[in-house]
Amino acid sequence: MKKKLVEREFDFSLVLDGVFELTTEVENALFEAGCDDSTLSILYGRIFMEFSRSATSLKAAIFSAIRDVRKAGIGADVLYVDESNLITQAEIARRIRRSRQLVHQYVTGKRGPGGFPPPVCQLQEDTPLWAWCEVTFWLFENDMIKPEELEAAEAVAAINSALDLARQKHRNPKLLDEVTRAVEICS
Repeated sequence: MKKKLVEREFDFSLVLDGVFELTTEVENALFEAGCDDSTLSILYGRIFMEFSRSATSLKAAIFSAIRDVRKAGIGADVLYVDESNLITQAEIARRIRRSRQLVHQYVTGKRGPGGFPPPVCQLQEDTPLWAWCEVTFWLFENDMIKPEELEAAEAVAAINSALDLARQKHRNPKLLDEVTRAVEICS
C-alpha cells in the first residue's frame, strides 16, 4: 500500500543572484510568479527570500520556489539555499536541542557510540567547523534524529551543490569539463 503524501509548511530561505535591488518591480514580479509565500529582504547587497511554503517535502518546496524565482523574468536566479552547512559545536547543540557539553562529549568520544565525524575545516585554531550533512548522517545512524531531518539536510546539501555546479559551468565551462573528466578518471 502506497503511503499518502501529505502537504505541510516548510520554512527555508533562498539567496538570489542577478538582482541586487529590491524595487517595486522586482517584488511584484516575484509575487506574481508565485513567490507570494515569501518575505524579501536585502543584506550586504544580496536579496534573501524567506519562504513558508506548502509541499509534500522540503525538497519539493525548494524546487517549486526555485522554479517560481526563475519564471519571474527579472534576471534573478537562486544562488543557494541559506542553510549553513558548516557549523560549530554550539550550532550542532542548538539544532539538536542538546547542551554544548553533550555535543562536545560526542565529538571527543566520551559519550555516545563514538565515531563522530571529524571537522571539515577551521575558522581559527580553536573554532572547528563540521559539515551539517555529515553530522546528521551520524545522528541518524545512532537513532538521535528522525529520518526527515537527515533527508532535509541531504536535500539542501545536494541542491546547493547542484546550484554551485551550474554556476561554475556557466562561468567557465572548459574548466568544469576538465575537472569533471579528471575526477571521473580518479573515481
